Amino acid sequence: MSDAAILETKAESIAEMQTLCEEALAIATKLGASAAEVELSLDSGFDTSVRMGQVETVQYQRDRGFGVTVYFDKQKGSASSSDTSRESLEETIKAACDIAKYTSADPCAGLPDKEFVAYEYPDCDLFHPWDITPEEASEMALECEEVGRNANGQISNSDGASVSTYRSHSVMANTVGF
Repeated sequence: MSDAAILETKAESIAEMQTLCEEALAIATKLGASAAEVELSLDSGFDTSVRMGQVETVQYQRDRGFGVTVYFDKQKGSASSSDTSRESLEETIKAACDIAKYTSADPCAGLPDKEFVAYEYPDCDLFHPWDITPEEASEMALECEEVGRNANGQISNSDGASVSTYRSHSVMANTVGF
């Protein structure tokens, strides 16, 4: 499934991301980690900026990322990648495990005790996609800047205006059951 398709359907993206996180934890455990935590994120969006009645920039962003921290008792290793393929997940987790084996033990390192981990997650109603095209966003920014520049006859210059929209999905999981 493409990043764009994942970002389009919230329920599908969360389910797919949870599955990848569960697989990553299983890989870390198989490689000997006593504990592990993972995060997977997918971001997509754009911004447009205008200045003095002209469109200056339109930038599009589509990023994905995977981060893992593993513990071998009190030794910790972390690694990350922008490639979420199965092969890359395995390589990234193995790199984190290799790093952990060379770090000094830290008595404060590790996951929280199970009683301090949240297992119920409220719906904070934070997902409000804004389906706007770069052209519409540019027009909106141009109009906004024009209103500001025309607000007072003494205004002769502008730092510009911008419009941005982004979608971001993140899933976190650990071997304590979060």
